[in-house]
Amino acid sequence: MANLPPSLSIGAASFAAPSPPPPSPGASSSSSSAPGAAAAAKDRKMASAEQLVLDLCDPELRENALLDLSKKREIFQDLAPLLWHSYGTIAALLQEIVSIYPSLSPPTLSPGASNRVCNALALLQCVASHSDTRIPFLTAHIPLYLYPFLNTTSKTRPFEYLRLTSLGVIGALVKVDDSEVIGFLLQTEIIPLCLRTMEMGSELSKTVATFIVQKILLDDVGLRYICATAERFFAVASVLSQMVQALAEQPSPRLLKHIIRCYLRLSENSRACTALNSCLPTALKDGTLNNFLQDDHVTRRWLQQLLHNMTMAGMGGAPHGGLDHIMGM
Repeated sequence: MANLPPSLSIGAASFAAPSPPPPSPGASSSSSSAPGAAAAAKDRKMASAEQLVLDLCDPELRENALLDLSKKREIFQDLAPLLWHSYGTIAALLQEIVSIYPSLSPPTLSPGASNRVCNALALLQCVASHSDTRIPFLTAHIPLYLYPFLNTTSKTRPFEYLRLTSLGVIGALVKVDDSEVIGFLLQTEIIPLCLRTMEMGSELSKTVATFIVQKILLDDVGLRYICATAERFFAVASVLSQMVQALAEQPSPRLLKHIIRCYLRLSENSRACTALNSCLPTALKDGTLNNFLQDDHVTRRWLQQLLHNMTMAGMGGAPHGGLDHIMGM
């Protein structure tokens, strides 16, 4: 999943306690200093994190605090609960988000403003990823604040960066299989928003958006929801088909993997499997994309199973006896 901006690598020496003097001859070796040094380093890191979180509530200090926390979030243990339970912190992050809404239409978002709000989104992704804060994050309906960013159509770097980081927050929610998360998202417009990105986003944005749709489909409730009406099914299938056609010209094995997994999951619903007979891209049936799957045995098996499911449904797909030939196996 996209974690932007990239985290800053900080050496252990930055937080390590001074080295103890060498033991005197004959003295017994003691390991008590090691736990003490580790505890001291942990205390210093937590104190640093707490101060930065406090700085978020000061408008004059917020920008630097956002930058430092977003870079160092992976080295601060329990940063998510700290962000969530600190007074006024989440409100400050939401203030950063809503402050750029006027720049979305007409599209006037500057690179600096985009970077700043993306730092705030990176901290929200931290909250969305943590087991103790994920459900409260949903209960507060915070993902809805990100949807205006996914509804934009500008392909400039500031907007693409904003879309990708917003998708990273949603991706963090669905990464852990949780029907409560899927149930919440299905009550929102997340699927149309992901489909929009899958149509017009960058390769990386398309990949994250397709991953989100894939995770929704892998949940039984999500699969039933998408297959409940022809309109929903064909909305998803149409975008997947367009993406396959585009990949024939500009290959992306990583994106193709997620697309095939979405198709395979759709084929596990009897109504959707029947409908796939009329809309499964030819490139997936005639071996056009096989060269991109040479080293990905898992995805090759997924494609083989997809074609098998269609054959078993009697929809005139590739003959079962010819699957090995088509897959080059």
